[in-house]
Amino acid sequence: MVATRVPELPEVLPVKAQCLPYAQIPHTSRLFLDFLSDFPKVQQFYSSSPYSSEWQKPTRRPYDPERRARVSDILERQNHAWGASEKTIVNITRLRGGAFAALTGQQVGLFGGPLFALYKALSAVKLAEQATAAGVDCVPVFWLATNDHDLAEVNHTNFPGPGGTLQLVTAPSYGVEDAPVGTIQFGDEITGVVEAAAELLGDSPVTEMLRESYRAGENFGSAFARLFARLFADWGVILLDPCDPELQAIAAPIYKAAIERAAEIDDALLERGKALERAGYHQQVKVTPSSTLLFTLHEGARIPVHRRVNGQSMEFLAGDRKLTQAELLGQIAAAPHQFSPNVLLRPIVQDYLLPTQVYTGGTAEVAYFAQVAVVYERLLGQVTPILPRFSATLVETKVQGLLERYGLTLTDVFAGEEALREKIASRILPPELQSAFDRAGANLEQSLAAIRKALVQLDKTLAEAADNAGSKMQHQLESLRGRAARAELRQTEIVGRHAQMLSASLYPNKTPQEREIAGVAYLARHGTDLLRELYATVHTDCHDHQVITLS
Repeated sequence: MVATRVPELPEVLPVKAQCLPYAQIPHTSRLFLDFLSDFPKVQQFYSSSPYSSEWQKPTRRPYDPERRARVSDILERQNHAWGASEKTIVNITRLRGGAFAALTGQQVGLFGGPLFALYKALSAVKLAEQATAAGVDCVPVFWLATNDHDLAEVNHTNFPGPGGTLQLVTAPSYGVEDAPVGTIQFGDEITGVVEAAAELLGDSPVTEMLRESYRAGENFGSAFARLFARLFADWGVILLDPCDPELQAIAAPIYKAAIERAAEIDDALLERGKALERAGYHQQVKVTPSSTLLFTLHEGARIPVHRRVNGQSMEFLAGDRKLTQAELLGQIAAAPHQFSPNVLLRPIVQDYLLPTQVYTGGTAEVAYFAQVAVVYERLLGQVTPILPRFSATLVETKVQGLLERYGLTLTDVFAGEEALREKIASRILPPELQSAFDRAGANLEQSLAAIRKALVQLDKTLAEAADNAGSKMQHQLESLRGRAARAELRQTEIVGRHAQMLSASLYPNKTPQEREIAGVAYLARHGTDLLRELYATVHTDCHDHQVITLS
């Protein structure tokens, strides 16, 4: 067994990390919260707890040696083409020789996508290292979601701009609507887009990586792969493009089984959806009686395959085409590269192509794994464990200074920019006015307590009326304090700028930073050593969100 060796870290890390429970992160689903903090409630939907070490035991799922060899050959070819490091080729050799995979994946966003794409790769590296240390040889693999056809989700990214603003950079692209993004090539116009990003990032090694990766003739998938091959060279992250016709040919038995057992799988998914709803959760992926788990290509566009019962038989619909089951199976056998899995079949395809030991993903992926489990059981006979990926908000020095200056926390920023402006303004009211409000509040509370005590002695039924009256008076006082703060705010333009800077940096567009701001923006500012520093804060037994202060 070859141990996974990660890059050496400095003795003193220039980052500080604090935990923030997911319950305090806006828009976190209850299913994910219960998965982390009350697993017995969701145990029926998952194969193992996120705190269990069972995932470190060797998987019992059979993996054909011939398939292992074929997939390893393809991975070696793909990664060589993207400029893979020697470490990556060594890891592919380990995979060929019997190693398992710590798997993650993501859409191939422009310039590497938002921060959490970096976090996913680091999480896979950490899990591979842990499994190997536990005696199960394991390598990190990153699945490039090149089959996805939602171009609007990947053709742009946000960079921090001057004055605490966000600058949106978009790549113009041309091609068939709803085409897989891995088929959409860049023309000469990508050079101008890269230079627009370079102007925002400044000169840095990462800027040069963008120039080397995003060039005319590349596509969203290959450019992303070239960039990640460079960023994660020292870790040997193996990249996989599922749009490769050879990989799709290997996956054909799964496509075939998904159609042959379409009715059974759909029934199981519909029942799982009802079970989730009975437990008080919602379905992450909507399933209907006409659903199948496959897409097909039609004139270059990716379209879903539906099914319907026609008398005693079943027929399948792909756009305006009607196919019998036999006809559809024949097309899969003849041209598997024309087909691709939907989000509920993709994990099964991944684990058919790879000997997956564990998958690591975000909140949405954890949620849809509650549905995917029934597909796993029918097509592979065993459900792969899923663990939450590393999640973090990066706080740079200037931003940290503003938080400290106004006595704010990240959760204050989550309240939104307008509420943040008011809170900052309230913190900078003239001291004598602040004191007056504080004294009034204390006196009011003391007086109300005395009145309530006397009323209860007079008539116990008046207690609730006293509480209601007191709440209204306190509310009026706080409302007046807020109006005073807004008046101060109108006179203090700098407060507005600070609120905007905090929001744009920590909660841009009312979205967690890791989902909105380009990861390369931070690597350009702080150097690629930031990846090593972040890696040191990844602890797979701690699933809280991390608030990381950068020096």
